[in-house]
Formats: sequence, C-alpha cells, structure tokens
Amino acid sequence: MGRNRQNRLREAIPIPPPAPLPEAEEIDVPSVLNEYLSGSIDLIVVLGPTASGKTRYAVELAHMASTTGMAEILSADSRQVYRGMDIGTGKDLEEYEEVPYHLIDIVPAGTRFDLYQWQEAFEKAYKDIRDRGRIPILCGGTGLYIEAATCGYSLPQVPPDEDLRGELEQYDIQELIARLSKLGPLPGEGVLQSKRRVIRALEVALHEREHPVRKSAFLPKKPYFIGTLVSREERNGRIDRRLDARLGGGLIEEVRGLLDSGIRPEDLMYYGLEYKFVTQHVLGILTYDEMRLLLSNAIHQFAKRQMTWFRGMEKDGITIHWTNV
Repeated sequence: MGRNRQNRLREAIPIPPPAPLPEAEEIDVPSVLNEYLSGSIDLIVVLGPTASGKTRYAVELAHMASTTGMAEILSADSRQVYRGMDIGTGKDLEEYEEVPYHLIDIVPAGTRFDLYQWQEAFEKAYKDIRDRGRIPILCGGTGLYIEAATCGYSLPQVPPDEDLRGELEQYDIQELIARLSKLGPLPGEGVLQSKRRVIRALEVALHEREHPVRKSAFLPKKPYFIGTLVSREERNGRIDRRLDARLGGGLIEEVRGLLDSGIRPEDLMYYGLEYKFVTQHVLGILTYDEMRLLLSNAIHQFAKRQMTWFRGMEKDGITIHWTNV
C-alpha cells in the first residue's frame, strides 16, 4: 500500500490527545473478600480497557476467593454474548481455567441483544450465583453494561425526556435525592453518588407512575470496583500483538464462516471493530494492509473511549480502585 494511501487512512481516524492515567494502588484482596462475606459489598467488578488484563486478573481473584467460597465470573462484554463470534470478541475461554463463567455464548450471532435483555440475563445469573453461596465477579470493558449491572434498578425502556432533564439539572443532588425518595424506595449508593444517575432514576420513576414496568428483585446495590491499569504504550503494544495473533489464528476464516452461514454483511458489520473491517476485507472492499491499519487504529481509539467512560464514572462519584497488572 502506497505511503499517501496510508497517510489518508491514518487521517481518516483522528486520535484524540491522551488524558492522564489514574493513580494505581495495591488491592488488599483478602480485605475485599471479607467485605463481601460481611455484606458490606455485594459484587466485585473488574473493569478496564481492552488488552488491560481484566480476565486474567478476575480469574486470579476467583482463585484467591477459593479459600472462602468459590467465585464465578459474569462477563460484561456486549459482543461475547454471541455464539460463533469467538476470535473477534476475544473470548479466550481457556483463560478461565476451571472458574465458572456466565453471559458468554447465550444468543446466536446475527441477532440483536440489547441492554435491557442483557440486564435481565445478568440479574438471573447474579441471583443464581448468590443463591448458591458463591462470590460473583463481574468482568468486562463495556461501560454501559457495567453501569446497567450496578445501577441497582431495572432499566425499563423509558425514552429520554430532555425537557425534564433540563429542569432537573437546576437542582443540586441532595434536592434531587429528596424528590426521588418521595416516589419510592431509594436505589443503591452507586446511583445516589451520581447526579446524572439520580436524574435518570427520577426520569424512570416519573415515567413509571403512568406506565408500570418490571421491577428488579435482585440487582447488586453495593459494588466494589477494581480497574486494571497498564501504560498506553504497553496497552497499544498488546493490542497490536493480539490483533496480529488473531488475524493469523483464524479471525478472517471466522468472519468468512459467519457470512457463509447466512448472516448478512451489514448485520456482521453492525458489531463493529474486527467484524466491521474484516468483513470489508472478505468482501474485497479493503486490502489486507488497509484492513489491518484501519482496525489497529480503531481498537486503539476504542480503548481510549473505554478509559474516558470509566473516568466519567469516577466524576459521577463512583470509586474505582485502579491497580497495575
């Protein structure tokens, strides 16, 4: 591929300037496990950007928990729910070793599985783990799904009301919480620490007065968040090495097989990243080099957006305990 063509491809995906990384700390895992056993927390969450070692760290936690009660891992990855999409979503199921896992391979590829359906599936699996006396560890990088699991209430399909939000923004968070308390039981601390979440809870509660919706019976209210931290240079190096390994390890064949199974190209490209660019390569729209460059840049950018989401959670009042892995 010519140098001018490469430059145009790089310019097609502008990469924003880096933001400061959070401070790392040492996680006292036995203390965290004791907090769970005492009831101070009801879910351990391991989050982080792609290629930051989340799954490996969650598995290590699960092994450490084996002295106090077996742990099980729930995946918070929006694409790993699909069967047959293995290499592109990085399921790497061998990493789990003997640790049980949930919310992976639960619907066929080519379907649409939305946030509301995922929250219901999470709640069912979470309740099952707790009922059996096991320790639930939520692990993933899809910030929206993590928030859905830890918001403490069901997510009815309530459309946003921009006028209401504008009105509520005028009040401080304590006034909003007081108003919310008049509409029913308050949600968990994870919601009450964030003005944005309190406004959404009010929006939902006001909608429910006219349109009754399903109530959550069993979602966590006291999660403990651990973030896996690596330097940008190391993360980008891992992304590129992993991408080359996947491309050489059957990713293109996986995409071709999904297309041959009857999944429409536009449906496969809907899933983004690997499936978007590799599908275009299989269809002859992109050369291998074009696909590799565009995909690498897109994954780097995606990792930055993930970190932006998690730092936004912190700005909303959520404490994330970042640790080097």
